[in-house]
Parts: sequence; structure tokens; C-alpha cells
Amino acid sequence: MEVEKKKFITSEELKKHDKKGDLWISIQGKVYNVSDWAKEHPGGEIPLLNLAGQDVTDAFIAYHPGTAWKYLDKFFTGYYLSDFKVSEVSKDYRRLVSEFVKLGLFEKKEHVTLFTLTSVAIMFAIVVYGVVGCSSVLAHLGSGMLLGLLWMQSTYVGHDSGHYEVMSSRSYNKLAQIICGNCLTGISIAWWKWTHNAHHIACNSLDYDPDLQHIPVFAVSSRLFGSIKSYFYDRQLTFDPLSRFLISYQHITFYPVLCFARLNLYLQTFLLLFSPKRNVPDRLYNIMGILVFWTWFPLLLSCLPNWSERLMFVLACFVVCSIQHLQFCLNHFAANVYVGPPKGNDWFEKQTSGTLDISCSTWMDWFFGGLQFQLEHHLFPRLPRAQLRKVSPLVIDLCKKHNLPYRSLSFVEANLWTLKTLRTAALQARDMVDPSAQNLLWEAFNTHG
Repeated sequence: MEVEKKKFITSEELKKHDKKGDLWISIQGKVYNVSDWAKEHPGGEIPLLNLAGQDVTDAFIAYHPGTAWKYLDKFFTGYYLSDFKVSEVSKDYRRLVSEFVKLGLFEKKEHVTLFTLTSVAIMFAIVVYGVVGCSSVLAHLGSGMLLGLLWMQSTYVGHDSGHYEVMSSRSYNKLAQIICGNCLTGISIAWWKWTHNAHHIACNSLDYDPDLQHIPVFAVSSRLFGSIKSYFYDRQLTFDPLSRFLISYQHITFYPVLCFARLNLYLQTFLLLFSPKRNVPDRLYNIMGILVFWTWFPLLLSCLPNWSERLMFVLACFVVCSIQHLQFCLNHFAANVYVGPPKGNDWFEKQTSGTLDISCSTWMDWFFGGLQFQLEHHLFPRLPRAQLRKVSPLVIDLCKKHNLPYRSLSFVEANLWTLKTLRTAALQARDMVDPSAQNLLWEAFNTHG
């Protein structure tokens, strides 16, 4: 029986298939055509488009359990990459993932979700009692602050359930997402998935990562002053006079703006869920969850005796929850940035370059939701947060072996780094006459991280 000869294409030929309707990827050197399937991808179309025309083995391993491999055959083109190579860093990374699988770490979720949900339920009961059953202004203030903490913890469960199943089945997992995200916080889990998956794949790319695209309010790099295009939002990030004015003082306005960051998240939720142009998974469930939030939250506010206390209550919620928004900024704002699409062959390097950890004691893990181990989470997004502290020494060793940065800062240090980054960009925004002409020189003299 004659053995069928393998057909080969080069990486340059693969790069030609990098757009909608003609979207090919390679996994371990085998080439797959996912053009028609991209819109059905559970992680959304954007991650596939961002990595189109490349070998994406490391990203695939990071995001998919072993059971996902069996679904690839139906997309196989019959081609293999003739120049397929694996870097030493990728080899070590894949060995580490394999070891974690053998140890069952991806399945050992422990009781974190149960404890967190229990604490959320208790906090919610206390908040309701504090508002309805108490007449003290201090009790109302404390209830508002506690609700802000509740939002933080509920968001962590929504985040975890979006990365891996925290419940016993997919349907229950989806229910947990809707309750913890939409119903309790008012932020759509569909919106979160849309932006968060893009952020992970294109970590700290100025034009592909939506988590760095905050013009006109914030800019972490002078390269954003060139009015670059956001490939996530499909529009120009225009650096106009208003942007220049606001960014000139961003290191001063940073914390006050974070106190009201939720208003933008509510707006983004509505823009996505009610957009006729967007293909939103589970749109109806998401809308129903949002309606639940906008029913109980105004009703709770109406139980307060006057508008001054209602305003105080809302501000207390927002200020406490701004700690979580701050945490997300600390993890990435002061790290290295780049321009352009992510590349599949430097997955480990890009995550280490664009991510900072926050060092803290074990008893603070609940408060930070595991995301203080941001690099570990980015490298192993399916790893339950209960395992992140345990694998951290292994990640440190791997970074040392390949001379890659592993930055773990205290909470205060991370704030100082972030403020320095914002101030650097703010001063340039004030001084530059022609931003595009001076970007490279400014970046050379103000490199951080």
C-alpha cells in the first residue's frame, strides 16, 4: 500500500491567509482552515483574526483542554509547515503545561468558588439589611462600601467562570457568569469575554489590546499620540486637542477617574448588547441579567431616606470597587508595550514582557482574586486561581532560565511605577509640538520596565 506523501507550505505562504473569509492557522505544524468556523469559536472571532496566518500552538495549548484536540481534524487542510520550528522557550512552556496536566492542577479548583459565592451572599444580605433595616448614616455608608467589595468578589467569580468551568456543568457555569456578572454587577459577561479574550491574546499591544486603548482619558505610551488605529474597535484612536489636554494631567486625574470607571463599563455593556451589528452570544440572557441589576439596584437606592444619602451610597460603592479597576491597571500600564499584531511564536515572551505581578501575603489572595499573579494567569489562563501561588516558583525559574523579566512589585511600588509611566506620557503630551516626529526619541529616553 502506497503511503500518501505529505504536502507542505511555508510560513510565508501561511501568512497570506490572514483575514476574514480566508483564515488559516497552524498548530504543531499542521495547517487548519477556520475561515467558516471563526464566528462560531467559543472565544470569539477576534483572537483567531489576531493570530491568523501563524502557528498558534502555544496560545491553543494555553486556552484549550486536551479534549479540544479531537475537534481539529475537520479543519485540516492537508498541508504542513515546511519550516516549522519550536523555540526553546516554547518547548519548556509546553513541558510545564504537560506537567500541570499530569498533576491534575487544571482540575483542582478546591473550594474557592464556594467560599467566594458564600461571602458574596452574606455581604449582599448585610447590604440589604444595612439599607432597609438601619437608619444610621454610617450604616448606609458602610453598606455602600460593602457593596463595592461585593462587586469585586462577584467579578472574580465571573472572571474565573469565563476562563474555566467553576461549576459542575457548562450550563451551570454559564448561569454563574450571568448571575455574578450581569445580575450582581451590571456588567455584561458577553462584553467582558469580547474584550478580555482580545486582551489576553494581544497583551499590551497598543493597537490590538483594548485594555490599553483609553484615549482621550489615558495614554500609557507616546506612540498613541500618532492617532494609531484600534484593530479591536476598528477606528482611529485620535489624539486631538481634547486628548492632549486630558492626558497632560492623567497622572493627577488617574485615581479620581478610576472612581467613576464603572460608568464607562455600564455604557460599553449597553452599546454591545443593543448593537445590531455585533454577534453577541447569549444576547437575550445577557440583557435579562442586566435588567435584573437595573431593577434591584435602583430599588435598593430608593430605600435610602434622601438623595444626598443615595449619592453617598453610590459614591461609596464606586470608590471601593475602583480598587479592582486600579488592580487591572497596575498589572499592565507600567509594563512593556508594542505596536502591531501578536505573534504566535513568542507567546511566553510577550506575556512576561507585558505583565506585572503584585506581591502580597497569602491571606490577601481572596481580596485580589488571584489576579495578583497576573503573569501566571496569563501564561495558564485555565489554571484555577487556587493553584497560581503554587506554580509561581516554576514560572520564576523558567523566566530566569531564558533571561526573561519576572516583575513582582508591592502594591505601593506598582502604583509608583504606574504613576511614573502616566507622568512620562503626560509631560510629553504637554511639550510635543509634533507628536509623531518625536515619538521614537522620547521613547528612547523614557523607556520603562
